[in-house]
Amino acid sequence: MDLSTTAFAVNTPKFWGGEKELVADCIETGWISSEGPAVKEFESKMASRCSRRHAIACANGTAALDIAVKALNLSEGDEVILPSFCIISVITQVVRGGSVPVLVDSDATFNMDVSQLASKITPKTKAIICVHTYHFPVDMEPVLALAKEHGIKVIEDAAEMIGQTCLGRPCGSFGEISTMSFYPNKHITTGEGGMVLCDDPELAERCQQLRNLCFDPKKRRFVHEDLGWNYRMTNLQAALGLGQLLHLDEAVQRKREIGRLYSKLLKGCPGLILPPDDLRSETNIYWVYGVELLPSVPCEADEVMKHLAAAKVGTRPFFWPMHEQPVFLQMGLFKGQSFPVAERIARRGFYIPSGLALKDEEVEEVANRVRKVMEMLLSDGGYPK
Repeated sequence: MDLSTTAFAVNTPKFWGGEKELVADCIETGWISSEGPAVKEFESKMASRCSRRHAIACANGTAALDIAVKALNLSEGDEVILPSFCIISVITQVVRGGSVPVLVDSDATFNMDVSQLASKITPKTKAIICVHTYHFPVDMEPVLALAKEHGIKVIEDAAEMIGQTCLGRPCGSFGEISTMSFYPNKHITTGEGGMVLCDDPELAERCQQLRNLCFDPKKRRFVHEDLGWNYRMTNLQAALGLGQLLHLDEAVQRKREIGRLYSKLLKGCPGLILPPDDLRSETNIYWVYGVELLPSVPCEADEVMKHLAAAKVGTRPFFWPMHEQPVFLQMGLFKGQSFPVAERIARRGFYIPSGLALKDEEVEEVANRVRKVMEMLLSDGGYPK
């Protein structure tokens, strides 16, 4: 197959074949809303997969984070520790709820630098949000030890690590509450969708109410004692999720095959730092294939991405740090704060096509174009030095 003129999207989801029948059944039976049976089945099977007692399906990953943060009943002025390098969804409900976000820098894994946590803890610290990012999970052992010592709640954002393990346990099983996203670039997709997972039955009930406008099944309908959201997942989405969940192990295996093939093909590519295949006791899940520019590259990631776009290779920049977000600076947050690693990787990192639908020959073509762009930029006639 000639792929020389093919344009490659940064992500193309994979459907395994059984999803269509499950979704069609929803239409044939009329069960399309959040009241349908597939929702509870999806929740039960995700809870089992993640070694949790309860799972609450919701509209998307942001909704899951909103629910998780509010479910912990944080008070105005309570402090929540989280990484500066993350998607804005992680911090949104913290700020809206009146809590105080306390940021930490990243380490070489792109995850939060857990060695900085102890110095951030004060008597006002009530929660730590751990966000597993791109390749590997957060080093959870010291996080859990600190949280236990100080009586701090832990929220685990496992959106990018569905199917990954940490300390011999599934990601999604740590802390008081975990969240997931089923956006099309995740290892399981429902188009849009998310999940909250926990073990405490009272916490699970609280999450269920928050997801459903705080309707209380013990009280008269349309009488509310708190404010929640309409963050429900439809039966159609859950049916798609059930079809995807059947192939989660295959999805993780394929992601690792894609990542390792990229690493083989891009080995020695000028100007790029490639992700390692293993770290501590974990194997890279390659949710995306993220690379960072070497210090010797005289331009930032945005410039490289422009050249890759011209070569018909889709890319995405890394997250932009929370302490540099205009919306928060305008609110008076994080003034004068600096997190050097987050600032560097935000400017010098990006990822290349990583979707599950990629075939080996397509990975080879993308890698070839990436190498040519980097060689051009670093040649004597390329980017001005």
